[in-house]
Amino acid sequence: MATTPSRIPISPIASEEEREQALRDYKVTIEYKHLKSHAPGGVYLIPAIDNLRHFFGIIFIRRGPYTNGIFKFQLKLPPRYNDVNMWPQITFSSYIYSPYVDESTGALDIKSAYPNWDPSRHYLVTVLTYLKKIFYSKNFADAKANVPAKELAEKEPETFRKKIDACVRESQKNMYTNDDGSTAKFTEEQVSHRVLRDLLKHHIRNESQVTKQAVLAQIDKARKV
Repeated sequence: MATTPSRIPISPIASEEEREQALRDYKVTIEYKHLKSHAPGGVYLIPAIDNLRHFFGIIFIRRGPYTNGIFKFQLKLPPRYNDVNMWPQITFSSYIYSPYVDESTGALDIKSAYPNWDPSRHYLVTVLTYLKKIFYSKNFADAKANVPAKELAEKEPETFRKKIDACVRESQKNMYTNDDGSTAKFTEEQVSHRVLRDLLKHHIRNESQVTKQAVLAQIDKARKV
């Protein structure tokens, strides 16, 4: 006599809210993947190890008044990011003197640039492009985050420039100061790093010689120094 097979357990159906949140999370991963080929030059963003919506970033300034600045920042996304008017939040860890950045908190004023955040038109690359733009701006008419800096730029441009120079020097001085839990870290060069660099230059002279085995062999040599 045949027996009725036992039923296979079925996981509970996710709620509508859970499905929507899963879709938002998926969109974040797609946006981040898009950055690999579309991020503004000199801007680097690395996700936190334990939080999909928390990123550590660095921008290297190559020209303009902030030339040679190395500025670190954190980017955080609200849980409902990818909904309308759910703005990303960028806070500089490095000190920034700019009409677009709150001097006391380091927060970049994103809402003034994008009063209405539209997820169909605005993405991570959008806010990173804006972040880069503030370092090259020459007209601060739309700046609201640091009014004294804006007024200084208009009335005493030489003094304003000196303050910028000072914050660039400070960014270089604090290059090896890393945020807790940061995935974008600078470490001071060790003897082994210099040895490895010299070994790679000496033993790997062209791209055709670059293999995983070749690099690992030179790393092993550097470890013995």
